[in-house]
Amino acid sequence: MPSPTETPAAVEHFHESFEKLRAEIAKFMVGQKDIIENVLIAVICGGHVLLEGVPGLGKTALVNTLAKALHLKFQRIQFTPDLLPADIVGTQILVEREGRKVFEFQPGPVFCNVLLADEINRATPKTQSALLETMQEKRVTVAGATHPLDSPFFVLATQNPIEQDGTYPLPEAQLDRFFFKLFVPVPSHDDFHEILNRTGGSHVPEIHAVATGEDILQMGKLVREVPLETGIQNYLVKIVRATHPSDVNATDDVKKYVRHGASPRGAQTILAAARVLALLDRRYHVAREDIAKAALPALRHRVLLSFEGEAEGIKTDALIADVIEKVKV
Repeated sequence: MPSPTETPAAVEHFHESFEKLRAEIAKFMVGQKDIIENVLIAVICGGHVLLEGVPGLGKTALVNTLAKALHLKFQRIQFTPDLLPADIVGTQILVEREGRKVFEFQPGPVFCNVLLADEINRATPKTQSALLETMQEKRVTVAGATHPLDSPFFVLATQNPIEQDGTYPLPEAQLDRFFFKLFVPVPSHDDFHEILNRTGGSHVPEIHAVATGEDILQMGKLVREVPLETGIQNYLVKIVRATHPSDVNATDDVKKYVRHGASPRGAQTILAAARVLALLDRRYHVAREDIAKAALPALRHRVLLSFEGEAEGIKTDALIADVIEKVKV
């Protein structure tokens, strides 16, 4: 933990580093300010992100640009129904060493820093499950041998919400491992003009590395040291517990339309993101507003609707927003 005299300088350095990254990514990505900010928050906290949006909105470009700005090793996997777990994590191959044939581990594309899981919901549940260990423990186990992944490591996955043919719903256990779920919006009228101006000419913005993986790890270390008052933590716990139908603070809609509320991992996610938001506001303490702002992207994929909620087209975001509004500090 930084000393009282070092704290202001540490907070200011964190803010400057974050803004450098955001500005560098914004050279290529037009608009999408909130998306860029939330992706960076997740990366600094060591989390993974699920990006949902129609094709052509720049989800893949965002991930590629992020890897360049951080000077990290980038790999892309195009998920398809015939993709196998070995295509992701790697496999044992037979090689000849000093006149003897032995099995040797051939690493898969997951051995990188930034993994783009493109259209992740197109792979079968068996293949999707291959990512569970890599996302949580940051390691791969093949043939009884464990292989650690590089650090930092984070998965940025995409899925298309309008095309359901040939797709598989992500298992709840896998969804819970995503730090944030973000909806990528269609650009505004002015952003469309800017996109055409940047991509329709001969000049393509060049992305430079403005930070390293070690910088991200150091920023994450500072985030974990931001103090949290007991009252604010109590407010955070109330929000997460209020997503469960059986809780005393649950709203009427939660009781009616929710089958299962957010897990403790959701509370951990909100806390980590709220600490980053505090530092971005040049504060070394978490406020109620930080918790409220972080709750929506952290919980929207962790609250499971009941059959009645799905049949009536209830939006999880609306339920969570109602909980945030009604839960008192």
